[in-house]
Amino acid sequence: MNLVGPTVHIVDDDQSFRTAVGRLLEASGYRVAAYESGEELLARLPSGHGCILLDLQMPGLSGLELQARLADMAPFLPIVFLTGRGNISITVQAMKAGAYDFLEKPASSTAVLEAVKRALQLCETRRLEQDRVQALHTLVARLTPRESQVFRLIVRGKRNKQIAYELSTSERTVKAHRHNVMEKLGARSLAEAVSMAERLGLLEKTA
Repeated sequence: MNLVGPTVHIVDDDQSFRTAVGRLLEASGYRVAAYESGEELLARLPSGHGCILLDLQMPGLSGLELQARLADMAPFLPIVFLTGRGNISITVQAMKAGAYDFLEKPASSTAVLEAVKRALQLCETRRLEQDRVQALHTLVARLTPRESQVFRLIVRGKRNKQIAYELSTSERTVKAHRHNVMEKLGARSLAEAVSMAERLGLLEKTA
């Protein structure tokens, strides 16, 4: 079978489990990469569209420890914990740390495939959002330093008169800058400009 598309990364120290789940996923059309430890995954750090099926307790890095590292190193890959040694406390800890799902062994083939399907959909959503944010960064980079200042002030709800006072310029000049900002960003309304700023994290930085 010629497998294309996203990759499901299986991290488990049980070789028979890796083989069985790998065959199930490949039979469903997914590409599979298997790792016997968290260290091996980090050494071959995945990129691109995919998700991770992760055991909880393994020699070396535990599943939770690997999850903590991947939060910074591969933040767009959703993690589905699949383990026979879970409990409510650990499940809550994993979910709070950003795990997408938590399945207990032995999980049915249907449950595994459904969890993988949903995790891959989330990965695609994250990737699309990243692309949108990158596009916004490119648009904002086109603003002049003064236009950038005006942009940060208008999305905080400042009126033209207030901005003119704060920047020691005329209200007429502020209106001109404001027009240029909206045009360069392709924003059709103030609400749209605020939404852009929020996605870029500018509202938090200027609060």
